[in-house]
Amino acid sequence: MADETNVLDQLVGQIADDALRTRLAREIELLRGSRRFGLVFDRHLPESVRLPDHPIRKGVRVTLRDESTTTTWRVARFTDTSHTVAVLDVDGGERPVAELVVVRESGEPVFPGLQTIERIANGPVDAPWHTVINGENFHALQALRSTHGGEVDLIYIDPPYNTGNEGWIYNDRYVDNNDRAKSSKWLSFLERRLRIARELLRPTGVVIVAIGEEEHHRLRMLMDQVFGAENFLASVVWIGSVKNDARFTGGGLDYMLIYGRDVDAMIEADIIWREPKDGLQDVLDAGARAWEESGHDAAVASRLLSGWWSRSKGKYDPGLGDNVKVDSDGTVIKVSDLRSPNPRPNLRYDILHPDTDQPVRMHPNGWVYTREAMQRLIDDGRVLFGADHTAGARKKTRLAEMSMQSVRPRFYRDRRAASKRLETVLGDRRFPFPKDHEVLMRWFGIAAPKDAVILDFFGGSGTTTEAVVRLNAQDGGSRRSILVTNNEVGAKQAKAMRKAGQHPGDPEWESRGVFEYVCRPRIHTVVTGTREDGSTYSDGLAANVEMFDLTYLDPGMVRRGREFEAIAPLLWLEAGAEGDRIDAESDRGWALTPTYGVLFVTDALNQFATALAEAAKIGAPPRIVFIVTDSPVEYQTAGDRIPAGIETVRLYQDYLSNYTINVEGGTR
Repeated sequence: MADETNVLDQLVGQIADDALRTRLAREIELLRGSRRFGLVFDRHLPESVRLPDHPIRKGVRVTLRDESTTTTWRVARFTDTSHTVAVLDVDGGERPVAELVVVRESGEPVFPGLQTIERIANGPVDAPWHTVINGENFHALQALRSTHGGEVDLIYIDPPYNTGNEGWIYNDRYVDNNDRAKSSKWLSFLERRLRIARELLRPTGVVIVAIGEEEHHRLRMLMDQVFGAENFLASVVWIGSVKNDARFTGGGLDYMLIYGRDVDAMIEADIIWREPKDGLQDVLDAGARAWEESGHDAAVASRLLSGWWSRSKGKYDPGLGDNVKVDSDGTVIKVSDLRSPNPRPNLRYDILHPDTDQPVRMHPNGWVYTREAMQRLIDDGRVLFGADHTAGARKKTRLAEMSMQSVRPRFYRDRRAASKRLETVLGDRRFPFPKDHEVLMRWFGIAAPKDAVILDFFGGSGTTTEAVVRLNAQDGGSRRSILVTNNEVGAKQAKAMRKAGQHPGDPEWESRGVFEYVCRPRIHTVVTGTREDGSTYSDGLAANVEMFDLTYLDPGMVRRGREFEAIAPLLWLEAGAEGDRIDAESDRGWALTPTYGVLFVTDALNQFATALAEAAKIGAPPRIVFIVTDSPVEYQTAGDRIPAGIETVRLYQDYLSNYTINVEGGTR
């Protein structure tokens, strides 16, 4: 429909040729119907990433390991059975395999596996395991889409801020301020990952993305497109510095853009975000000390608490005023007026003192509550009576019930504290500007339940894992963290190492990557309490953590059942990452843990089905079972024998299908 206020419609209306005018108007209307208002950016070529540890096989795309060219070739064949020299297509000639490295684009199917590099069993046997994956995060997300689709409660990421200074990598090249397309490359890079992230969230799940001022506006529009503008929850301002380092306004700001997977589902689940009031726990602790010091005398304890309050006023005041006392059972309470502020004849009635059985002295205006409401307060023990009926009465509220307040969308925390602390953990300065684990603990506690699955796929220095582990230790939670990072070297150091003739994949290079040099030693030190050099950092934390390298499998070898060891951790993760893992094929043809099982040989179906039935009989069936067979008929037969309520997955067909379908493209 033409719009007389639209310039284009006005110009079309001036066309004298009726047929041409009608045709142009129709085409414009079609364009309007397909155009989506919002963020518009150029989608760049699929990302390519070098995979130094990926085996060189026939058909894979490769380039030179020494980075002397950006040209890529396909491996056509090998010169002999030793596979030490590859024949490359398109006039690539012959090249020693040792000189080559595999290159993958984001749109190409990959078949991931996991290889354990460190397993820290420092927590209870039945405690969940935290997972750290070293690898390309787009490929790791594809693996998690299979193991955790629709099961993640909270995603927190701290992606590159795209300031032009931090040197983030796109298509294996650093992007800086000289790149005119740096914003659209950054948006393409993030969009691919956010689209998978959305699939990982539960309907009530939440995603939090940290960002600076440079890309805040673009990121919010991208999040609107991927998650839906109606699912926007908040833009939280983190004031990290009081230094005025911006031209016109106070700088030092970080933001956290927060979106829900489905706000309607959150509302239906009655999810409300609250957090502890500042200082309130200190008041509760002071009251507990006063109760013990008084010999459990409420009057004495109240005087002791009042003295502490007078000395501490201004430092610990979560909006309580001076009306804090200790009740007869040692509970710290706040007392408030029960007198009506205005004359209300209908609120004048007698309430009897529990000891004297006489009407309590009442203010001439009457009470603040109706007779029925007052009686409910009395029945619930929420009215504090004086020594006798002449002393009046006041309402009492247990401080423990006042411990939560609305979440503040703006807070201050000096970001330098995190840098200094990480330096203390590692023993030296290795990573600039890590996130603050206490800030993350605060937000994880607000936005996710105590048994949440929390994912960070821009893991960097490992702050998220530490925050989850410490939060569990603090409040007794059973949260599980999944952290994905890579082993990239910082731009400045990478330049120096290349000048020295070192390249990705070389031992010297890999030893200085963020995973090996920062993330892994940080998590090891925090959990075990011991640094790499053997020095003591702390007593450690009761937590279980396993760190993996992301590996790449040959689909043919998978199909023939020769890659179970690499796939085994993925099955364990899908089953909940708890307890024992089935790491190898069993001689009896099946294996079973409290959380999952694997039927390796369908001839052992009777024994396997019997074991499952016994587990179900005692109320402890596994969550999921994996059935190894190429035959749809055998799979159906086995499935019919599995007790109801247990999920079944076919190996290796389901695995291959999950990763062959590698979704690429946009949200528009």
